[in-house]
Amino acid sequence: MHKKLFIPGPVEVRNDVLEKMATPMIGHRSKDASALQRSISDKIRKLFFTGEEILLSTSSGSGLMEGAIRSCTLKRAAVFSVGAFGNRWFEMARNNNVPADLFEVEWGTATTPEQVDEVLATGKYDLITITHNETSTGLMNPVEAIADVVKKYPEVVYCLDTVSSMGGTRIEVDKLGVDICITSTQKALGLPPGMSICSFSEKAIARAKQVPFRGMYLDLLALYDYIQKKDYQYPSTPSLSHMFALDYQLDRIMAEGIENRFQRHQEMAEYVRDWGRKNFGLFADARYLSNTLTNMKNSREIDVAALNQELGRRGFQISNGYGKLKDKTFRIAHMADCTMDELKELIGNIDDILKL
Repeated sequence: MHKKLFIPGPVEVRNDVLEKMATPMIGHRSKDASALQRSISDKIRKLFFTGEEILLSTSSGSGLMEGAIRSCTLKRAAVFSVGAFGNRWFEMARNNNVPADLFEVEWGTATTPEQVDEVLATGKYDLITITHNETSTGLMNPVEAIADVVKKYPEVVYCLDTVSSMGGTRIEVDKLGVDICITSTQKALGLPPGMSICSFSEKAIARAKQVPFRGMYLDLLALYDYIQKKDYQYPSTPSLSHMFALDYQLDRIMAEGIENRFQRHQEMAEYVRDWGRKNFGLFADARYLSNTLTNMKNSREIDVAALNQELGRRGFQISNGYGKLKDKTFRIAHMADCTMDELKELIGNIDDILKL
């Protein structure tokens, strides 16, 4: 039996989107392939609120995260972490021999503008990474306030991880001054895993040209240069199946209306938060709650694995806590094409199982 997914990704994917993955192949050096990529890029710019170039990578979001910190750090990177995925960005830097320092806060708390200002004021760093939405904790960083600080340091390339939030909440890339904004297909965009997307600013391009060893497959400058020279084609073979589905899904997102989509995510988040506060308590700082996932404290000391097992028999799946939060929290995702009715059905089943 298929379990309807309410986990932080992969998300539940509509059948019509899945069917687009089965579109017959075209040559990846053909004019049709170029037209497909241009179509995707034009729609992604609207969703990102950016005029910058768009890059696709046949990888998870981690691929472009690694590519960004390696391609655009000339001096030293400041990696701000609010959980597991911020820490991953630091590990990427270290394993690529990129000079970097980690600035981690207690899980469940946010990176503050004051913290960013204090670090950048040292003049030691020419690139920063921020996690917008941390699925391990259920926290969404205050990127609007952080943007005001980063703009004081025009020499700093700003990289933002929106892997689990882009398409589920408003992220105005150009207004925020983000140079490389990264997302993935399998979260709020509502597609299968396997492709990631980023914006790539003029500042990031200029910086990458100064960095001598950017790798190869994940060299963002090489991706950029190739699509300029070859009319929106890539140095290596992209996942055409994902591109067909992405182009189709972006049309669906535009038909729903970007603002309507954001509002739907907001309403679902508030519904799950209200239920969580009433029955368990929420893990993350109440000022910075995620719009795409809610992390509940396991204040009742329920057996999360047993709950999920029974939910599975009923056709649903949620997530245990991540890493050091396993069994101490549990998580319910509300993103992509999930509806309020589906959420209410899930919550009703949890209430029934736990006798809440």
